[in-house]
Amino acid sequence: MSVIIATKVSGDTSVFAKSLEERADEYRQWGERGRAAGAIHHQFAVGDGFVLVVDEWESTEAFQKFFGDPEIQAFIGSVGGDPNVAPEVTVGESVDSADKY
Repeated sequence: MSVIIATKVSGDTSVFAKSLEERADEYRQWGERGRAAGAIHHQFAVGDGFVLVVDEWESTEAFQKFFGDPEIQAFIGSVGGDPNVAPEVTVGESVDSADKY
């Protein structure tokens, strides 16, 4: 069974928003690496002083290996993530329901 992972990263959301356009190729490369590592779905949302990442992964272990890579951590910092604030990570087992879409 897959897992849903919500990761809240504190940081400068204006730097992040700008990077989505200016560094789109890098985001595509990270997306490819994520899929190869076990990511199934991926989406960003922006809040007041944070970026929320909502993913579905094959397993918690696959996510942890990917997210723990120093290269992805450096990338997050370079696109506005605050290296002084640890991301908040919430993991839950994905379940099916009659109202799922």
